[in-house]
Amino acid sequence: MARIRMLTSVAGADFSWEAGQVVDLPGAEATAWADGVRAVMVRTVAAETPEDVAPERAARKRRPAKTRTAE
Repeated sequence: MARIRMLTSVAGADFSWEAGQVVDLPGAEATAWADGVRAVMVRTVAAETPEDVAPERAARKRRPAKTRTAE
């Protein structure tokens, strides 16, 4: 099963979906509906973070931006 989020409301003989509703469908059917106009795919697994980021770079804190003062 795949999960899609409806972008528009649609109804048929045996279904009715509202905009914003999340619907579970078989993979091929979900792909057909998720065309970016009627619906979009919903990610069900958290995105992975890249493993190649150096630990010291990831832990480094950002410096505050310099601000100019009016003279």
